[in-house]
Amino acid sequence: MVPPLQPDQIAPGVAEICAKLRDAGFRGWVVGGCVRDLLMGRPVSDWDVCTTARPRQVCKLFSKVVPTGIQHGTVTVLWKGEAYEVTTLRGEGTYTDGRRPDEVFYVDEIEQDLARRDFTVNAIAYDPIEDALADPFGGLDDLRAGVIRAVGVPAERFAEDGLRILRGARFVATLGFELDPATEAAFAGALDTFAKVSHERVREEWVKTMKARRPSLAFEVMRRTGILGRSCPLLAALTEHAVGERTAWDISLGALDASRPPPMERLAALFHGVGRPRAPERAYAAVSADLLAGWLRDYRFSNLERNTIMHLVRHHRLDPEMDDVGLRRFLRDAGKARAHAVLRVARAVAIGEGRDPAPFDSFKVRLEAALLSNVPASVRELAVDGRDVQQAGAKGRQVGEILRTLLDEVVEAPERNDRTFLLRRIEALLAAPRP
Repeated sequence: MVPPLQPDQIAPGVAEICAKLRDAGFRGWVVGGCVRDLLMGRPVSDWDVCTTARPRQVCKLFSKVVPTGIQHGTVTVLWKGEAYEVTTLRGEGTYTDGRRPDEVFYVDEIEQDLARRDFTVNAIAYDPIEDALADPFGGLDDLRAGVIRAVGVPAERFAEDGLRILRGARFVATLGFELDPATEAAFAGALDTFAKVSHERVREEWVKTMKARRPSLAFEVMRRTGILGRSCPLLAALTEHAVGERTAWDISLGALDASRPPPMERLAALFHGVGRPRAPERAYAAVSADLLAGWLRDYRFSNLERNTIMHLVRHHRLDPEMDDVGLRRFLRDAGKARAHAVLRVARAVAIGEGRDPAPFDSFKVRLEAALLSNVPASVRELAVDGRDVQQAGAKGRQVGEILRTLLDEVVEAPERNDRTFLLRRIEALLAAPRP
């Protein structure tokens, strides 16, 4: 049962903006995702207000306004320390490029504005002053039924903006809803339009999907409707690769759902096995990381995000029953700062593969003990540094080579991390004939 809205559920600042619009002879509504989330009892992070007032009338009515998207009818009202987007009721012309309307025109009826929106559950508006809900397309019924249904004719909605099919897949996961069959059937015909969508917008939808309890629901929609093949062939290829009695795709979805935020960890869990079709099982992690580099760059992930995902993928294939020397090698390779994240991804992959996660929980206890004991895991933690190596006579790349050799020896036996001992080792390494 979806309970009715009450005026006191609206954020005070939003209600005050709507009241000020009404006092000036206009109407204001909260609209879209914020109304949907209120009706579902979910927290609201962003409030969108639409109004019969034209943008310049809004600018005159409020003292602090930023014309953030005035050409499309949107201004940002700064009200009591908060920022709220206020958009004039509008209709849209044709979408020649399948991404944005060729023209925007203002309308006077809320129903006309709601008609341009993507899905019925997002095409509901609420006037907190009149305590009146506008729902011309049956969004309330679809909320009650848990259905994602396009507004009007699905093919027309998706021809306008190709991103809408990916948003539909995301809503299946984030809302826990089912796709209306007619709406899903129209996805395939919109794939060419989807191909015109910028990679930045696709990336944003993927990252938002990672907030769902079960992101796999979205990716299953993407797989069966062809979105996945268009956006990430690396993942799509996993559906044809068997790992035992299952597919690498099934394992990846299991790992994804078993993982937890932050989003980059969940993406690492999803991508962990993209190298499986191209490498032996024992070596696929490094191949997966290398394969991801180009895709992550194409889809505009930041340098930090790319490095994080690739690092987690590269090092996730750990043996939780390794001995203490192996644990120290793991810290050396994975890095102390990312060791817990690597472990979380490794545990999620184990669950995806159907393995018992208990050994990973035991390994976590050992890992934390090693971190508390401050075992050396990088050249920065050695009792000597690059200046010591240079003063002993090393030059250029030889300095780094010697430091890495010393680290390897200290990882094998931490008691060797003694300055006097390491200085002698530097001399011995310099005196030894180079291969």
